[in-house]
Amino acid sequence: MSIPFGGYASPEQIMRDRAEYARKGIARGRSVVVMQYADGILFVAPNPSKALHKISEIYDRIGFAAVGRYNEFESLRLAGIRYADINGYTFNRNDVTGRGLANLYAQQLGMIFTESIKSFEVEIVVAEVGDAPEDDQIYRITFDGSVFDEQGMAVIGGQADAVGGRLKERYSEGLPLPQALDAALSALTEPGGERPPAPQIEVAVLDRGREHRKFLRLTGPRLEKLLETAKESQEGAQRPAAEESSAEQAEAEQAPGTAPPIAPEGDIDTGSGE
Repeated sequence: MSIPFGGYASPEQIMRDRAEYARKGIARGRSVVVMQYADGILFVAPNPSKALHKISEIYDRIGFAAVGRYNEFESLRLAGIRYADINGYTFNRNDVTGRGLANLYAQQLGMIFTESIKSFEVEIVVAEVGDAPEDDQIYRITFDGSVFDEQGMAVIGGQADAVGGRLKERYSEGLPLPQALDAALSALTEPGGERPPAPQIEVAVLDRGREHRKFLRLTGPRLEKLLETAKESQEGAQRPAAEESSAEQAEAEQAPGTAPPIAPEGDIDTGSGE
């Protein structure tokens, strides 16, 4: 009996090796944040490229975000657009849903992971904005086809756990867009690091207030103005904290027994000799 070249590997070991390979590839990139805000869903990704987008529109109410190998998640994006166009044309535009697209991507990635020699090094988010915040949907799909129904926010790629932890500290329901963008950028920035300038970030929203197509990419002066508003919001939040800290320090310095008593104004010795 001949032994295959390279020896024998159990199916479990093969799956573990594929998963480890995919995770390492995804972690080499930079994280992407998808989160709800007062008027819809916000997408933020560090991305200096003007041509290669990590964030895109799929259909009327549905957005797409991805990390990993560009050629791999771009093929998934195009497959999702074809699926949405065919179903929307054949049946009804309302039949195209974020859940349906998430299931499509889960099937494709699961099949590639189990049957191909190399798994896709991608992680994606499919988000659908509803008529009300409680109708919003955010689905995270991993390289092996697993689907996670996220509540309020999702972080993929890079140091996702660390970024997600920082985002949870600043996230709350119903944030206005500038504050939501500020929270996302704070989460994406390493402690002590500097935020990337407007040309090096990719920002888009699914705005429930827009007619028909809800997806809007924020660029140029509009994004710069939004970033300036977010910066002012951050400085305004930091100022009360700094004032409170100064007040606490002053109280500590004037604690009983640490400062000399202040004499009444009429008892002050002026040194005039009178």
